Amino acid sequence: MRIDVLTLFPEMFAGYVGQSLLKLAIQRGLVDVRLHNIRDWSSDKHQSVDDRPFGGGPGMVMMAPTVVECVEAVQTGNDETYDEEHRRVEPGHLVMLTPQGRRLDQRVVEELSTQRRLVLLCGRYEGFDERIRMVLAPDEISVGDYVLNGGEVAAMTVIDAVIRLVPGVLGDDESAHCDSFSSGNRLLEHEQYTRPREYRGLEVPEVLLSGNHEEIARWRAERSRQRTAERRPDLLSD
Repeated sequence: MRIDVLTLFPEMFAGYVGQSLLKLAIQRGLVDVRLHNIRDWSSDKHQSVDDRPFGGGPGMVMMAPTVVECVEAVQTGNDETYDEEHRRVEPGHLVMLTPQGRRLDQRVVEELSTQRRLVLLCGRYEGFDERIRMVLAPDEISVGDYVLNGGEVAAMTVIDAVIRLVPGVLGDDESAHCDSFSSGNRLLEHEQYTRPREYRGLEVPEVLLSGNHEEIARWRAERSRQRTAERRPDLLSD
């Protein structure tokens, strides 16, 4: 999977892409993350990307020409040096990170994971000129009902969730299917234990030490139902 991130602050991703599962996925060629600075498409010497909103009001708004031209160049491959044969790249699925978008949940993550290429557009300031939406018609996604300083952390959230579903990224692909909220699973995951068997008077449940896989599976299923009823009863009533 190829993931392009369009941002005013590509340096925010330097540490992120160099750590943990994402780093390994990139090294193994399973995921290709490319960063693009939106300012590179600014048309003035100050590399302006925002301006005051028409009609007045606080803050600044990201301008349509710079953002639209950045997205179009990245989607067509014109931001890089290709010969004509390789310039015919698929534009990918454009995602605008915005609190006005549809809520990110595991179903949306699974949908995004089927894409061969994602283009993630990160906003800043008071948001985007409305004509950016009108011209590009992006898939608008929100990571929650709160406001961040920009779309970069939201983009990292999308990447983190999606790459788990790319075959080969996890050591055991079955792990993703057992996660809370995974496809067809409306239950929270059961509790997990590892060594030591006893810690500060708290012991690992005997069933997990029994070696009886059928009993363990039944225990885990029951604990998942109980935990969901206690913590997220709304999942059982949907």
